[in-house]
Formats: sequence, C-alpha cells, structure tokens
Amino acid sequence: MWSLETLGRVRLSRHFFMRDFLYSEIGNFHGIQNIPEKPDLAIETGRAFCQTLLDPLEETFGRVAVRSGYRAPSLNRFGNENKLNCARNDNPMECHIWDRGTGENRIAGASIVIPWFADQYGTGRDWRDLAWWMHDHLDYSEIWFFPKLCAFNLVWRPNPHRRIDSYIAPRGCLLRAGTEPDEPREKRQARYADFPPFRGIDYP
Repeated sequence: MWSLETLGRVRLSRHFFMRDFLYSEIGNFHGIQNIPEKPDLAIETGRAFCQTLLDPLEETFGRVAVRSGYRAPSLNRFGNENKLNCARNDNPMECHIWDRGTGENRIAGASIVIPWFADQYGTGRDWRDLAWWMHDHLDYSEIWFFPKLCAFNLVWRPNPHRRIDSYIAPRGCLLRAGTEPDEPREKRQARYADFPPFRGIDYP
C-alpha cells in the first residue's frame, strides 16, 4: 500500500519531489483526492519529465513555480465535465495524467512559471524569446504559453513532438511538429543572448 505521505516523499529528480505536483486547487476546493491510480507509473513518467525538462530550467533560471502538476484521472475528469480548464482524459494533449499509457505512449507535463522570465515578460518582453531558448536547449514535446505570468504547459514524451503554441499575441502555432523554425538559429540566439548560461544536468 502506498500512503500519500510516502508518495509525496518520492524524489523525482535533483530539484523535485512528487509532493511538488500533487496540490490541486480543483481538488482542494471540491474535496476530491488527487492520488495516482498507478503510482509506480506516475513516478516513472514524472521522473523522466523532471530530469529531462524541469531540472535544466531550475538549474539555469532559479526557482520554477508549479502552477498545475499531476492530476488523477478522476480529478481531471471532474475538471473537464465542469469546464475547469481540463482536457478530456482521452485527449492525447492532456499531459497532467502521468499514470496512463505505457512505453512510447507515456506522457507527463505541468503548467509552470519561471519567475525570472515572468518579471521581464511583465515589462513587455516577448514570450518567443523564452520559447526559442527552450526549443534550442530542451528535448521538449509540446509547449503552450498563456498570458498570465507567461505561464506555459511543458510536456515530455519518449518521442517528442517538438510543437509550440501560444495564447499570447501573436496567438497560434509558433512551430508545428516535424517542421523547422521560421527564424534562423542566429536570430533566435540574439533573442536570448542575455539569458543565464544553460546549465543542463547529465544523467547516467
């Protein structure tokens, strides 16, 4: 038996524990538990997500704030049925349910904010500066940007799609899966020339 306390103590990566992803405002307000149905799978997939994507962000920019992390299938279903900004459980883009699928069909993601960049975005900086930095440095699958705080959904898959979309102007798809950026690498690099040096983490 897994207790919630034991689950929360599971370390997913250098900077993140499972507990960092279990808080849910929907669950808290409506009294719905946010506990994985398949904890081992949630841990396995969440670990790949954190080690591949979140740790390099925290190493480079400092604290990464998790806005919405893991969602249990029952919690996510409730959120979708009550129009609380949750996709259907069977939607292939629903990244918050970490304990579904096997092998190459696994998916994990979270809605996050990088305070270092949110401050600059608040003074008018272009969200695409961060988008292209992540494209050039991270092995992401999908990224979706949102206007408040320049929060974004960041998604990991075993075989990344490499797609970027945004609800911030210019709205729409910045990069479609399987295509190359419209901006050449030199122009993209000029956008983020003042960013901190990349500090990725190598894992065995």
